Amino acid sequence: MGPVLHGREAETETLAALLEKGRAGTSAALVLRGEPGIGKTALLDHVAEAAPDLRLLRGAGVEFEAELPFAGLQLLLRPALGCLPALPGPQRETLEAIFGLGRGSAFEPTLAGLAVLSLLTEHAGEEGLLCLLDDAHWLDSASRDALVFAARRLHAEGVIMLFAARDGEGSFPGPGLPELRLTGLAPHAALALLDRHPLTPAARDRLLAEARGNPLALLELPLALAEDGGSASSPGALPLTSRLHLAFHGQVSRMPSACQTLLLIAATDETGELAVILRAAATLGIGAEDLTPAEEAELVLRGDTEGTTIRFRHPLLRAAVHHRAPVAARLAVHRALAAALDPAESADHADRRAWHLAAATTGADEEVAAALESTATRARERGGHEAAASAYERAARLSAEPPARARREALAAEAALEAGDLDRAGVLGDRAARHADPAVTLRLTRVRAQASFWQGAYSTAHDMLLDGADLAGHSDPGEAAGLLVQALHTSWYLGEGHLAATLDRLAALPLADEHPLTPVRCYLTQLTCAGRDGSRPTPLRETLAAVSRRGRIPEQVAAILCGAALALGQDTDASTAASALADEHRAGGGAGRLPTVLFFVAEGEVFTGRHRDALTTATEALRLARDTGQTQWVSQFSSVLAYLAAAEGDEVACVRHAEEALANATDVIMSPGAPWAHWSLGLLHLGLGRAEAALDHFERMMREPMRHHICATRATPDLVEAAVRVGAAGRAAEPLARFERWAASARQRWADALVLRCHALLATDAGAEVSYVRALDQHDRGGRAVEFARTSLLYGEWLRRARRKADARRHLSAAVEVFDRLGMRPWADRARSELTATGVKAERPRGARGAAAGLTPQEAQIVRLAAKGLSNRDIAAQLFLSHRTVGYHLYKAYPKLGVTSRGELSELADVLGL
Repeated sequence: MGPVLHGREAETETLAALLEKGRAGTSAALVLRGEPGIGKTALLDHVAEAAPDLRLLRGAGVEFEAELPFAGLQLLLRPALGCLPALPGPQRETLEAIFGLGRGSAFEPTLAGLAVLSLLTEHAGEEGLLCLLDDAHWLDSASRDALVFAARRLHAEGVIMLFAARDGEGSFPGPGLPELRLTGLAPHAALALLDRHPLTPAARDRLLAEARGNPLALLELPLALAEDGGSASSPGALPLTSRLHLAFHGQVSRMPSACQTLLLIAATDETGELAVILRAAATLGIGAEDLTPAEEAELVLRGDTEGTTIRFRHPLLRAAVHHRAPVAARLAVHRALAAALDPAESADHADRRAWHLAAATTGADEEVAAALESTATRARERGGHEAAASAYERAARLSAEPPARARREALAAEAALEAGDLDRAGVLGDRAARHADPAVTLRLTRVRAQASFWQGAYSTAHDMLLDGADLAGHSDPGEAAGLLVQALHTSWYLGEGHLAATLDRLAALPLADEHPLTPVRCYLTQLTCAGRDGSRPTPLRETLAAVSRRGRIPEQVAAILCGAALALGQDTDASTAASALADEHRAGGGAGRLPTVLFFVAEGEVFTGRHRDALTTATEALRLARDTGQTQWVSQFSSVLAYLAAAEGDEVACVRHAEEALANATDVIMSPGAPWAHWSLGLLHLGLGRAEAALDHFERMMREPMRHHICATRATPDLVEAAVRVGAAGRAAEPLARFERWAASARQRWADALVLRCHALLATDAGAEVSYVRALDQHDRGGRAVEFARTSLLYGEWLRRARRKADARRHLSAAVEVFDRLGMRPWADRARSELTATGVKAERPRGARGAAAGLTPQEAQIVRLAAKGLSNRDIAAQLFLSHRTVGYHLYKAYPKLGVTSRGELSELADVLGL
């Protein structure tokens, strides 16, 4: 153990355990956090030395690379590029574009993360892989996002990923990754480091107090103290990082002038590429020999075995060189580096040159602004949206004319929104709007509205979209229609009145018959007028066909149509369309786009009683939403999982999921998952016999701003049942009247069956039986087994109370079979109790509900795809996993299913309902 690792026994034991996991074929990721100099790099060095049997990839973030997309990824993964041919086509092409090995094209940001996961898996081979990222807080955002996405989806690849990052503002965000925080060394370990220097007791005590256990300070500050004769500032006079900067700067200042300039060039360069550094130095009359004193003092070290790069001994040394240089010297060095980079050589050189020119420019310069705009465009095409936003923003500041400035600020706002930086998108959008022309203002309207919406400011976003539609007006009805369709989404969270008003405005637009949004408008207006004239609602599939004849439907419009279809009761069409969109996103690597459409898939699965499928869909989507930072969908899918837990009577899980769904709500902002969460809690209470508590949640859904939501409509039969059970049938009158109007417009047999069930519950005479019988006749037993079973249970209870026990048994037995099969314990127990009251002892099911019931949601999903004949690699690409993780889950699933091969899976799939 090296001297700098004194006092790090606990940390090295933790890291040793991770290495053993890698050797055993499992994976793990860990973030090492701490202040500068605390020993993060030393621990990475220690781990690398302790694992000679594992393959090694090592990289680091560089402060001045933060604006270059995928710069960090290129430095880290270059040794693994020999594995590229093994990757699926889209993933291989993505990495080829990132590395400049193929024709660049736009790709989904999450596809880069999946490609990284696959490449790490292939490079790990049978030996395992250790992947070390130092100074992760300086990684460019595109590299950071891809690496974190890969790290969060590691499981059974034999890959260990370690990120070392500083604490504090701007530090490395690793959501979902475990962390190990490094603190100062204990006094005995700190003393062991100071023993390397001859110090007086007073000097030693002073350094111990000033260093506060920081290993780098304990090693470097004694040198600075000796150089200034002990007259350095007193402990606490400066922050520790500043003291270390001074200590390092003191070492640099002893170098010859030419050497100091060469060090400044190296500190300003992004890559440590020696050829570029020396070309820049030559323009300033400095040669390679001027670097020798710094090499001898070990201020800089060789960066690779070939000697083509150099690096500073410590990042703080590099920062000290750059930050303490005079402004004039830094400007000159940026100009020299720009001159040393040939834009014709590569896009990478063109991008680096543009940023150096920008750094050397102190006023408006249209030529430099244009170069930065080109850099931004390339970054955006490669998924580097945050880098693109920075380049567009800097280009705007260098623009000589206000129109060009506004246009580039608008582009920066769009890129910031694509990067998920909502605050920045809003600020840039507001700034650009002050001096933008009408065309740019309309572009900004979408950006500013989306930024406000995702921040929960639904009303602000809605007003912006309506104002934009007014601005477009009759001069561009198509643009106005697009804004109003988007406004339908925002109005959904504001209430029924806002929705109706927005639809009225959309209907009034003078839109040409041949416009692609004309059939969309016709379909959406059915949300408020369907069934009023007795006409048959237009099916979604017909609308999609009409739109496709006019061109490709925008993704956001397609998603809104899926939601509208569910609101109109067209569940099958909605599920088909949403599943098709999901397939497109899977094929294109669009993990970040999946949660939106998977929500509609999951809703359809819940409505049709396919609870196991819904659990698989919601579980996958929730994980994707978390991995991609989409808090709205975290709320939504948590609420769907709450519903499924309620159906099974799992109160702890239901409440936990519902609380997560309702988190972050305020007095004026409704949580996105609130309607489903209240339905879930109401269903839980209803199933457990707490009708009054259930009715409270259901009635909350029937008030603004939730009453028009899809699940508020679908929960109405539950409300009627709860109201009847508490003896307050009158409380169900108005909601049921709304439900009847909706069912009449939907024209679905299953909806008619639910209306009849409600009438049967409310009837006080023989009319109840007529309604029950008609309801059961209308029910779709195959596609909506849950509703059929619940009607059978209610009818069986009615028959049992009427002392018609023989008739009751048939219906109660049918209900028990469905509830047991779906694991709906409270409902099964209730039906079983009723059966017992008829004189029949109903046996409880033994063991699991079939072999497939023992599978986790992810196992069930993988088994289903394997049963269709997909290979592990094909499944991995669809589910954004590694092929080894897929193999691991299949290995775990086979014994649960009693099979030993893929061939047996296909035979078993239909039997198990997979």
